[in-house]
Amino acid sequence: MAPFAHARVNLDAITSNARLLRELAGGTPLMGVVKADGYGHGMLPAAHALIEGGATWLGTAFIKEGLELRRAGITVPVLSWIIPPGEPVGEAIGAGIDLGVSDLGVLREIVAEARRLGRLARVQLKADTGMHRGGVNQTDWESVVGAAARAEEEGVLKVSGVWSHFACADEPGHPSIQAQLDVFHEALEVVEKAGLAPEVRHIANSAALLTLPEARFDLVRGGIASYGLCPIPGFDVPGLRPAMTLESKVALTKRVPAGSGVSYGHRYFTRSETTLALVPLGYADGVPRAATNRGPVLLGGTPRVIAGTVCMDQFVVDVGDDPVKAGEYAVLFGDPGEYQAVPTAEDWAEVLDTIPYEIVTRVGVRVPREYVGGA
Repeated sequence: MAPFAHARVNLDAITSNARLLRELAGGTPLMGVVKADGYGHGMLPAAHALIEGGATWLGTAFIKEGLELRRAGITVPVLSWIIPPGEPVGEAIGAGIDLGVSDLGVLREIVAEARRLGRLARVQLKADTGMHRGGVNQTDWESVVGAAARAEEEGVLKVSGVWSHFACADEPGHPSIQAQLDVFHEALEVVEKAGLAPEVRHIANSAALLTLPEARFDLVRGGIASYGLCPIPGFDVPGLRPAMTLESKVALTKRVPAGSGVSYGHRYFTRSETTLALVPLGYADGVPRAATNRGPVLLGGTPRVIAGTVCMDQFVVDVGDDPVKAGEYAVLFGDPGEYQAVPTAEDWAEVLDTIPYEIVTRVGVRVPREYVGGA
């Protein structure tokens, strides 16, 4: 039996996006970022689609994601960059996963595991160039680089990469961008003086990939843009194709009189006799409760807005006198190239004062992913 709601993921769109990003980056090798279950699109299908599009690296937040890629038979280089205490570092070394290093303690743990296993560990040193999140502080950079150089000389690890992350690349022209680039160049000088020769140097995320040729170095990281969504509000990228469409069948319709209060708290009242359509998706499925009276929906070929409070499992749309019936699809967001006048994840983000990343990654596990295209 077909599900009444699904997130349809177009794998051909992801592949096309990867090819486009490589072209826009001037041929610089592409890391396809597949963390957070491929930004909600499904990590393994997304990984295969990105590789098909020319991605030669994959990026994950956590080791368990990298190990899942390896268990699926994916052999391209993988970088996993957040390593809390107690993570399976040894297993990652055995699987040939590059490990992100943001402090001396993590480096020491990796070295100890490499010695225990008698295996070469691959690490990528992350410099905090001004975001003040993950990464080695400038004051500690020389000591961490020195420790890594000694371990490489010992033969227990290879410094395969040096990298960082922008704080404001989605705001072209922000003064922090050049400041971070300057610090990154200084960090690379320290690495070179220590005698290290990393395979890849990278700092460009999706936004920098699109706007900063000087930030491309040896590798660019395609995150949200790989899934067809632009990280820079109002910035047009011709050819970028949203990969996910979220839709649900209408469960029922009913006629109600003028002045009827709708959903919890009666935050919406009908202005005249009208038809209400019940859509069985709610905040348990990733539809933000903040979309109450705001969330855009395409229903019956007409753009509409959610009427009343978004509930855990459902919301209501006022369709007036239009002949909408149970079983018709309400489309929350998708690809305008597929549906005329369909809202996009960017539209939802703008309405809710957030970013499209949150819109697609929060689509819940009750909503099955349906894949089209791809190999």
